[in-house]
Amino acid sequence: MDAKEFIHKTVTENPVVLFMKGTAQFPQCGFSGRAIQILRACGVKQLVTVNVLEDEAVRQGVKEYANWPTIPQLYIKGQFIGGSDIMAEMYESGELQQLLKEAEVV
Repeated sequence: MDAKEFIHKTVTENPVVLFMKGTAQFPQCGFSGRAIQILRACGVKQLVTVNVLEDEAVRQGVKEYANWPTIPQLYIKGQFIGGSDIMAEMYESGELQQLLKEAEVV
């Protein structure tokens, strides 16, 4: 399975996926750490994280998959949501919590 197949399979088979630097327990950049904090604040129970630092092909592939240049990247029900800044804006407005509620992961 190549990187694009892995990315597609991961985002379509899991309700909430965060491509990030590091892990949920040990984020390796501030933006990834912020993304995890936001998802925890929302009460997400079903979260799959992918550490892009473990595979350069996935790290580059996810940027192409969403046509988005930065990491972290959040997907809910297969739909690309955005990075940590967009997540923060959506959290502040309540939009992120609503999406997660609709995805039945909180």
